[in-house]
Amino acid sequence: MSFLEIIIKIIVILLVFSALAGYGTYLDRKILGLMQKRLGPTHVGPWGLLQVLADGIKLFLKEDIAPQNANRFIFMLAPVVAVATAFIAMAPVPFLPEFKLFGETIRPIVADINVGLLFVLSVGAVGMYGPLLAGMSSNSKYSLIGAARAVSQLLSFEVVSGLAILAPIMIVGSLSLIDINNYQQDSIFDWLIFSQPLAFLLFLIAGYAETNRTPFDLLEHEAEIVAGYITEYSGLKWGMFFIGEYANMFTLSFIIAIVFFGGFNPIGFIPGGIAILLKVAFFIFLFVWTRATFPHVRPDQLMSVCWKVLMPLAIINILITGLVLI
Repeated sequence: MSFLEIIIKIIVILLVFSALAGYGTYLDRKILGLMQKRLGPTHVGPWGLLQVLADGIKLFLKEDIAPQNANRFIFMLAPVVAVATAFIAMAPVPFLPEFKLFGETIRPIVADINVGLLFVLSVGAVGMYGPLLAGMSSNSKYSLIGAARAVSQLLSFEVVSGLAILAPIMIVGSLSLIDINNYQQDSIFDWLIFSQPLAFLLFLIAGYAETNRTPFDLLEHEAEIVAGYITEYSGLKWGMFFIGEYANMFTLSFIIAIVFFGGFNPIGFIPGGIAILLKVAFFIFLFVWTRATFPHVRPDQLMSVCWKVLMPLAIINILITGLVLI
C-alpha cells in the first residue's frame, strides 16, 4: 500500500465520519422525536435536513472562551485528544469488502495489523485522557467532578469490554479484524453471536458506557453536574468532543458487526458491503432506541453492576469457552 493511498484513505475517513457525526445528531433528534411523539428538526431545509449545517455555522461563530485561571494549553489539548483517539481507533477497521474502482483493487482499511482489535481497544482507552484533562484543566468544580466520574466509569468498563471480547478471540485465534470476519464467512450460523451471546451482551453494555450513551451517560450528566467535564467548553472545542463521541459510536457499531454478526460477508443475495452497512445502521438505531427507552442509572448502581455482575459474568464466560475448546 503506497503512502499516497494511505493518506487518501485517512482523509476520506475523516471527511465521511465527521459528516456522519453531524447527521448522527439529526437522526438522534428525529428518531427520538418520533418515539416521543414530537417533530424533531423540521424548519431548516426539507424535513429539517439542513439543521446540521445551521448547527455547524453556529459552532464556528460562537465565542470560544476559556475560564479564568484555567490551564489554557491543556484546556485546548483535551478536545484534540478526544477527537484524535476516536479517529485513530478506526485505522484497523475494515469498513467494507474489497472492491474494484477504475481497474484498481481498493481495500477499505487503513492498516490491516494482526492486533487490530487490541489496537482499537487500546486507543479507545487512551481517549479517556480527553475527559480527564478537560475536567482537571477547567478550574471548575463541576468539571472536576465530571472528570473524576468519567475516569472511574471508563476504567471500569474497559475491564468488562476487554474480558468480554477475550472469548471470541479464543475461538477465532486471531486479533485481526479481517481474520475474525473471514472466520464467519461460510454460513450465517458461523456468526459468533450464536456461540458467544453473553460476550456480545457484555461488550454491548460496556460499549454503551464507554461511548457515554443513555442510560450510562454519567460522564456528562446535565441533571446533576451541569454538563460534566465539558461544562466550561463552547464553540468548536465543544463540537470536537461531540464529533469524537459519535465517531466512537460508529466504530463500536462496526466492531460489533464484524466480531459477532458476520462482518462484511454476504447474506444470501445481499452483497457484503450492503450487509455490513445495514448491520451498522441497526446498531446506530439501537443507540437511539435505548436512549429513548431507559432512564438514567445512579453512579453507585452502575459501578456496582460493573464490578459485581458484569465482570464476574465475563470471567465465567472465558472459563466456559476455554473448557469447551479444550
